[in-house]
Amino acid sequence: MINIDGFAEGLDISILLPAFIAGVVVLLTHIPLGREVIKRGIIFIDLAIAQIAGLGVIIAFQFGGEMHDFKVQFAAVISALLGVWLIHALEKKAGEHLEAIIGICFVLAASASILLLAHNPHGGEYLKELLVGQILWVDWWQIIKAGVVSVAIVLIWVNFQEKIGRTGFYVLFAIAITQSVQLVGVYLVFASLIIPALATARMETRRAMVIAAVIGALGYFFGLIVSALFDLPSGAVIVWSLVISAFIVSMIISRIRIN
Repeated sequence: MINIDGFAEGLDISILLPAFIAGVVVLLTHIPLGREVIKRGIIFIDLAIAQIAGLGVIIAFQFGGEMHDFKVQFAAVISALLGVWLIHALEKKAGEHLEAIIGICFVLAASASILLLAHNPHGGEYLKELLVGQILWVDWWQIIKAGVVSVAIVLIWVNFQEKIGRTGFYVLFAIAITQSVQLVGVYLVFASLIIPALATARMETRRAMVIAAVIGALGYFFGLIVSALFDLPSGAVIVWSLVISAFIVSMIISRIRIN
């Protein structure tokens, strides 16, 4: 039931606008990198790397770090880079079993996170924040920092994609995933990377990028609105909203083609 008393407060532009812009920043890197992930057939790599980056954050917490200070950021990036290095090293040897190995990496990182926080009185809150995210509480300074990094990643990918090769892709991927996890959480990182890319996988690249951006923007926009109106967790609602947006946009495009 809609909370009438909190209606105006729930739709406060000062809260929803930064959250929406944070989503756009995440999509900026996740749309092109998501297409590459689909192309390579390593669908669950972002879940694994996101969880490994989260494990780095938890380790930094255990040594007294705060969520957005340098110690935590450094631990998350190093953890993610180690994760992609391991997956890259196993890529050729694993062959058709690569996805299974990536899944094992995810489970190991998730389990390690639970074990590290087992005796922490705030462990459940930390895990929830890493998984579902706190997109409604991002501030403009976080968004600006993430935006600068995202633009740099996109420029490098667009201009030097062939030169940087697989290694360069994995490094850029690790950096993009790391900052996204701390903005929107593990679930939204996966959804933002895979859902728009999968919905447009068979389209020509330039057209696919535009439509994927539309799907992503609609998903975040309506997800935030619905979560505010019904006082529901924003991350979980946005995941559903992304799927619904992808389905509706795909249906509209199919009907246009038929006609």
